[in-house]
Amino acid sequence: MSVNFIALAYLVAAVFFILSLKGLSSPTTARRGNLLGMLGMGIAVSTTLTITGNWVLILSCIAVGAVIGSIIAFRIQMTAMPELIAFMHSLVGLAAVFIAIAAVNNPVSFDLPEILPAGNKLELFIGTFIGAMTWSGSVIAFLKLSGRMSGRPIVFSGQHMLNLLMAVVMIGFGLWFFFSETTNWTAFSTMTAIAFLLGFLIIIPIGGADMPVVISMLNSYSGWAAAGIGFSLGNPMLIIAGSLVGSSGAILSYIMCKAMNRPFLSVILGGFGSDGGSQGVNDDGVQKTYRSGSADDAAFLLGNADSVIIIPGYGLAVARAQHAVKELALALHKKGINIRFAIHPVAGRMPGHMNVLLAEAEIPYEMVQEMEEINSDFPNTDVVLVLGANDVVNPAANIPGSPIYGMPILEAYKARTVMVVKRSMAAGYAGLDNDLFYMDKTMMVFGDAKKVVEDMVKAL
Repeated sequence: MSVNFIALAYLVAAVFFILSLKGLSSPTTARRGNLLGMLGMGIAVSTTLTITGNWVLILSCIAVGAVIGSIIAFRIQMTAMPELIAFMHSLVGLAAVFIAIAAVNNPVSFDLPEILPAGNKLELFIGTFIGAMTWSGSVIAFLKLSGRMSGRPIVFSGQHMLNLLMAVVMIGFGLWFFFSETTNWTAFSTMTAIAFLLGFLIIIPIGGADMPVVISMLNSYSGWAAAGIGFSLGNPMLIIAGSLVGSSGAILSYIMCKAMNRPFLSVILGGFGSDGGSQGVNDDGVQKTYRSGSADDAAFLLGNADSVIIIPGYGLAVARAQHAVKELALALHKKGINIRFAIHPVAGRMPGHMNVLLAEAEIPYEMVQEMEEINSDFPNTDVVLVLGANDVVNPAANIPGSPIYGMPILEAYKARTVMVVKRSMAAGYAGLDNDLFYMDKTMMVFGDAKKVVEDMVKAL
């Protein structure tokens, strides 16, 4: 295949990737965006196969990966999607590291000079350390999101200084590799090992409430790692695709940090802090009281309301209650009740988690509103139904000194009546107690979200 045709095919694939990102920017066009992205990747892979003679090995590896990916896709629950995405990010970073190691070991096989030029060394250095940090950081994110590791920040004295020192040493070995006249494996391998360790240390002090930002940030890292390796290999498709992933992930991270009123650097340097709120206990040790009710009580309040706002959270995802919630919304809508869904930017465990769940249940998108659109409506709302959400409705965000002080929240506490469906009074992912649960206007309904909502529908 001619060089011009390869360049044209890669350009077409890049256009499909850009259109895919545009489609993924809205739930109403996300399905089309996914199809365009798959088509673009199909063109890119097919074009790459035409410039290599080792079809059997490549297609065999693709087949193995496709089988593993298909099995995981069929078995994975929606609640496990965040940790799956974190794990996939780790594989992208690890792939970048392996490619860099292969290029350093045998440059000729990548059409590079036997003695690597300075420019290629710099590109391999950047792609390697970003990829290594992406892999190890994503592993920690996976462990925290899957519950195999505590979601609380892991901090120790001098942590940030240690991270800074390791970063400086890593760059120092990278420069040694860069300025060496021959391939300096000592410098390259040491730099890579430090990068792997630094990825662990950067992510462990980040608390659970910051995990959605971490996921988008690691997504960005994986893109930049791929782009860096693309420059070394002279592959424009890898550069374009990596840059699109890197820039979109960075933009999403910025948007989410802004939504949380959190400086991006602050998130990277330690999360919401290490102080966890005591569950259901005042600072003076006195047990706080709350009001509880049944699904029938909740249905009575909902059925007699003129306006209802439903706030979905991670508990809804765990219970797989999105379809039951759709039935509830339709039942209320038939009664002439103004029903809407309020989505916080960091609800759940990954960006857009709640949007994905509601879209899966085919809840009309016009019923779904973002925090900025709906917050002003809470004072005029009869009933707010909180389904498994915690930190995103916590009024502690308005209290100076709180670990989440300044974080914009869905202002459910301003509604006339609040109903919260939870399994227990346990604190949220940030480890903080929620004063909303103890307000006179709040009624707690304990139980599995799906079962409770189904009972509400029956009562209605």
